[in-house]
Amino acid sequence: MFKRHRRIPRAEKSLSSLVMQPLGILSFVCAACLACTVQGDANLFRRQTNSQVVLVEPSTFAVTSNFRNTSSQLFNPTSTAAPFFQVFDRSFLDLLGPNPSLTEIASNSATFAHEAPVYVPATDEVFFASNNGNIGANQNNRVAKISMRAVETAIASGAGPKNVAVEQLTLSEDIQMTNGGTGPYQGSLVLATSGRGTRPPSIALVNPKAPYNSTVLLNNYFGRQFNSLNDVKIHPTSGTIFFTDVTYGNVNGFRPTPVIPNQVYRLDPNTRAVRVAATDFSMCNGIAFTADGKIAYVSDTGSTAGATRPSTIYAFDVDTKTQSFVNRRVFAYADTGIPDGVQVDAQGNVYSGTGEGVQVWNDQGTLIGKFFIGTGSANMVFAGDGRLVILAETKIFLAKIAAKAPAWVAYPQ
Repeated sequence: MFKRHRRIPRAEKSLSSLVMQPLGILSFVCAACLACTVQGDANLFRRQTNSQVVLVEPSTFAVTSNFRNTSSQLFNPTSTAAPFFQVFDRSFLDLLGPNPSLTEIASNSATFAHEAPVYVPATDEVFFASNNGNIGANQNNRVAKISMRAVETAIASGAGPKNVAVEQLTLSEDIQMTNGGTGPYQGSLVLATSGRGTRPPSIALVNPKAPYNSTVLLNNYFGRQFNSLNDVKIHPTSGTIFFTDVTYGNVNGFRPTPVIPNQVYRLDPNTRAVRVAATDFSMCNGIAFTADGKIAYVSDTGSTAGATRPSTIYAFDVDTKTQSFVNRRVFAYADTGIPDGVQVDAQGNVYSGTGEGVQVWNDQGTLIGKFFIGTGSANMVFAGDGRLVILAETKIFLAKIAAKAPAWVAYPQ
């Protein structure tokens, strides 16, 4: 059953209401709105702001008879056509800004845009990797790039989906099944590879310019191969490299039987010393840090092997001396699909690719909104302030919003 909106007292008006006022959002305080159902109110909100911004107040679905049977079923109570911004908390409007847009910028029948997104400011390009989970052990996945300058030109030409050219790269044979990416680090991409067959997983530096030469920093733990490295991030204040290792390579048929636990590791890129930073995961996956490096987020996607297993993002304190992850606690649980790659913006909001696009939580773990694209996203990356590039397997989307990129997006140069 739907509930009616209440009036917003003057004392409760935030920056969100100030953003809305120039757009004519008076429906929340007028008598006409108070006579509407929530469905009508949400439609009115959408009409009077931006056709891609849809308000879904939590009070409207707190009690319902329309249940979802699986986590793969999308949550879209307004039946809005994707792509759009789904707003659960009005603070999400501040993140979006006064005129957000969500545009398809590239597409292909193949799963060309899966993981490892890295933005390189010097060339205004986003690098990424294709899906490695559906090609078997007989071939490598591909790393590619897209020009954000070309994207901006295409968007300026008019409304509607775009299909900007994607350039595939030819990398060294050392780079097998790329799944994680971050940087630039001293001018290079940092890639986490899952390995293929007997070829080991690795952390490698790759030149973002031709001939795309690479240097492998690490490919073992004291002589033992990792399972299949998944994601990687640079600690924002120390410059050390953290990465997750998980058994998806074996699950997807391109890596041998696992021989080591699923864990998070810390790599000193100068000494090449490696050690475990966190353990006891079902399937550790995405990783990210707050701007001050004091908190780490790690997603656990164990629910890929069963609905009652984790689909959870955990928060940890980063020990100031050892950089081990301590004081583990639940930060958020993804309601649709799994929380895959994780990013944190300059304001501390946490983003994760899930079964319907990208979900966003504030720093307290409250789900404030979604970039609802109607299909799964494994990862996303800020391409500078106000531009979020979302990878969606057969498509790439660009969200133009107000949120700012992490200050360490190119740390260290």
